[in-house]
Amino acid sequence: MSSSNPISPSAAAEPLADTALARPQTKRSLTQRAEAWLSRLSTKNTFFQRAFSLVYLPFAFRSGISVKRDGTSRFVAILPFTRFNRNWYNAMAGAALLGNSEVAGGMYLFGKCGGDFTVVCKTMNYRFLRPCFGPAIYEIVQSEDLDNKIKAGGEFNIDLEMEIRQQLKKRGREMLVGRCAITFHCTPKSMAQARRDRRKKTK
Repeated sequence: MSSSNPISPSAAAEPLADTALARPQTKRSLTQRAEAWLSRLSTKNTFFQRAFSLVYLPFAFRSGISVKRDGTSRFVAILPFTRFNRNWYNAMAGAALLGNSEVAGGMYLFGKCGGDFTVVCKTMNYRFLRPCFGPAIYEIVQSEDLDNKIKAGGEFNIDLEMEIRQQLKKRGREMLVGRCAITFHCTPKSMAQARRDRRKKTK
């Protein structure tokens, strides 16, 4: 089974900009600085992550997905086996597994990019391997060189591969239930603001 989530028209319509445009030398407003600070806070603090998701991502809030922080570079998100996420035959619903793949990938990118980027899902392909009858664990198993893409400036696409496993009752064991290949489009907020300013000037 596969699913495609098209990029937003505004992101698709804009061509890639050069490095000079990607880093405009304009002073950010108080609102923009506050937004960036809150975005960074949401990536580092579980309480604020949940609080913000209640407002901006109600689906993620109700699903209960969260990031597991174990002090290593390994990224793991856990989707609990709750009534909201289960289907009529008491397995994890396919829509929950699929939809939270985008949420898990977005959490990973926000944690890496901080609050200075807008992240949009461009394409996603999920392969269901077997039913999931317990908590689902999302792990990024392969990623392009994200750090270099951020340092290069400008907007970019990033490909991620995730494995989704069922957490078994016997601690230390996990069973593979799905694989997901997903592409995100990342745009610096400063670049998006520069575009909006140019459009205002041309009107």
